[in-house]
Amino acid sequence: MAFAITQTCCNDASCVAVCPVNCIHPTPDEPDFGTTEMLYIDPRTCIDCGACADACPVDAIFPVDALTAAMRPYAEINADFYADREPAAADPAPNFHPWGPPVFSRTIPSDFPALEVAVVGTGPAGMYAVEDLLLHTSSRVTLIDRLPVAGGLVRYGVAPDHPSTKKIGETFARYHHHPRLRMRLGVEVGRDVTVDELARRYDAVIYAVGASSARRLGIAGEDLTGSVAATTVVAWYNGHPDVPADAVDLSAERLVVVGTGNVALDVARILTTDPRSLEGTSIAPAALERLKSSQVREVVLLGRRGPEAAAYTTPELLALTRHEDIDLVVDAHDPRITAAIDAEPRAALLRDCKQETIDWTSPPQPGKRRIVLRFHSAPREILGADRVRGIRVTGGVEIPAGGVVRAVGYRGTPLQGLPFDEDSGTIPNDGGRVRPGTYVVGWIKRGPSGGIGANKACAAETVGRLLEDATAGRLRRARRKPGLVARLARRA
Repeated sequence: MAFAITQTCCNDASCVAVCPVNCIHPTPDEPDFGTTEMLYIDPRTCIDCGACADACPVDAIFPVDALTAAMRPYAEINADFYADREPAAADPAPNFHPWGPPVFSRTIPSDFPALEVAVVGTGPAGMYAVEDLLLHTSSRVTLIDRLPVAGGLVRYGVAPDHPSTKKIGETFARYHHHPRLRMRLGVEVGRDVTVDELARRYDAVIYAVGASSARRLGIAGEDLTGSVAATTVVAWYNGHPDVPADAVDLSAERLVVVGTGNVALDVARILTTDPRSLEGTSIAPAALERLKSSQVREVVLLGRRGPEAAAYTTPELLALTRHEDIDLVVDAHDPRITAAIDAEPRAALLRDCKQETIDWTSPPQPGKRRIVLRFHSAPREILGADRVRGIRVTGGVEIPAGGVVRAVGYRGTPLQGLPFDEDSGTIPNDGGRVRPGTYVVGWIKRGPSGGIGANKACAAETVGRLLEDATAGRLRRARRKPGLVARLARRA
């Protein structure tokens, strides 16, 4: 019986490297790698060896015959990816698929020096860079983070009901104890140490500071009390130290989330799920207590376009359609919505959901909490005098609500001493190189696109640029200043 990849696939391709029969695609050398929602196992060529399941850092791979009822559709999802593809050629021995010629993408001389490298940020992008440096060079790495606990996006950005996704943090944490790595937590660049000081102390500095601020809607009422960014809500239920326990008001029966991406789905799901099912997860205790007394009965997700163009991924929507605590309803206010659900493969998962034209003058109905998907509804104005009382959308429709969550994307923030592109919210770079000795990786490099696994290739590119500069003699060797290290250690 074949294996199947399921909802929590992180796309870092650890499974591809160990598969003996080349049955997992797209592979990193294929053009569609990084463009699909997940990786897929070809059931026609899988030999049921389980190597992929052992290698998966997020426990996303299972035998098809062991899939739970909620996960069973993934057998078909994996198979459908190969419906119009020929099976990969296999050679029965000694390896089950032909190996290409060796490729040496990096040239490192035998006398390559042991570099002193600082990596700022302990999320996935930073840790993939750390992994590359520690495993493939003799560099000594100082890992810096402004927060007192390492983890970045994995710790503070992944929903608490996705423990398998958070599990990749264990893979990264093993490097925290590497003999060539020093941790400096609670150290903020710009407050405790400057960009220039780091540049003088280290041969190279890699900034993996992410995209921590929220994009704005640009409409009236956006700054009213009760209008919050999804970044705040996510940080709130994950216990981020910057966000107070009362940051999210749950006193209203209806909330509106602007956006239909995976973060919007996470927020809606956490706010409507039975709090008892979150006990024993990594959710912040204070957030859990507030959810237990929450008055929220309904969360409305607004999408500017139709269901065929929604930003969420198939795995996340599939999980929501099978959530036992929540009713998922499609507001059928526009005939284009029903037509798309009937005709478009991208919207097919919504065919089994209840569709109704909702009367927004009535309060949420009693009973099971629900999430309403309202497509073709761009926000025009958040309504209220002192605080949010509703939102006006396309067509002049007003939806009464006690709060609005803005989930329309992330953007990076400037870091004093480094260039910054206000339009893209990134630090300008060439393949990760800002200038010789200064580099970026992750969302601050490429913008808020791609999941956890996308950072692996991103980090490899950045580290490659660093090594190119080192071998070409373009790095200015650091002037050792023990005082700076001691100061960082005291802050940590």
